[in-house]
Amino acid sequence: MADPTGADRKRQIWVSAAYLIGIIGVLFGVGVLGTRVEESPGGDLSDDATLLAPHGPAFSIWTLIYVLLTAYVIYQWLPAQAGSRRQRAIGWLAGWTLILNAAWLLVTQAGWIWFSVLVTLALAAVLAALMFRLHVDATDNLVEMIVVNVTFGLYLGWVLAATGANVGAALASSDLGPGRYTAIGLILLVTIVGAALLRLFAGRISIALALAWGLGWIAVGRLFDEPADAVVGAVAGVCALVVLGIAMSSQPRAKDLPPRRPPLAL
Repeated sequence: MADPTGADRKRQIWVSAAYLIGIIGVLFGVGVLGTRVEESPGGDLSDDATLLAPHGPAFSIWTLIYVLLTAYVIYQWLPAQAGSRRQRAIGWLAGWTLILNAAWLLVTQAGWIWFSVLVTLALAAVLAALMFRLHVDATDNLVEMIVVNVTFGLYLGWVLAATGANVGAALASSDLGPGRYTAIGLILLVTIVGAALLRLFAGRISIALALAWGLGWIAVGRLFDEPADAVVGAVAGVCALVVLGIAMSSQPRAKDLPPRRPPLAL
């Protein structure tokens, strides 16, 4: 473990500052400081606005993600982590994910739905880059796997699912649908991108669970709530299962794992 430098302290402060900005964004998003996301101009981001909107309970995953992000911010301040190679690799990117998420919440407040799509795509790209760095510099420390790998894996998986919903909301805001076939196409596209990342990252269970969670709640919304569409619901449900299947089939073989490494890629 390298001795911490001034650059390491700047990185730690950056992560913490970004976290606080992210919390401010959340306060706007839940309506404490502004309008709740689902009540943003036009209501295009509500859970019953489009065929791609996940059913309401899906969004509870944010609670888990923010609890884990809080743990991560604390963890990266531990003395042993200050000069950590992995923390140096991901710290600045981690901060940007928090800034981008706050930016998304703020631009939706302004009703800039199409711009929010660009922010979501940027967030997904930064998270994918962060997960790549974690993948190429693996660890056998279970605590770090949970606080770091699982945190950002869930974050990425959920953002992938939310990207499709965000595009659907943008289309609705412009009176362009999405209709059944557009919705199915976007669900398949999100699934393909998720599958490619799972293959690249050795089937990270955290990514798969969050993506399948989002797709699964799209299925529930279309099958049991409004707007109803059994075909879209069935496709979303099947895609959720496909994502989980790809994650399991992409796991590294037990004989290739170093000692003490959990049997599943988290």
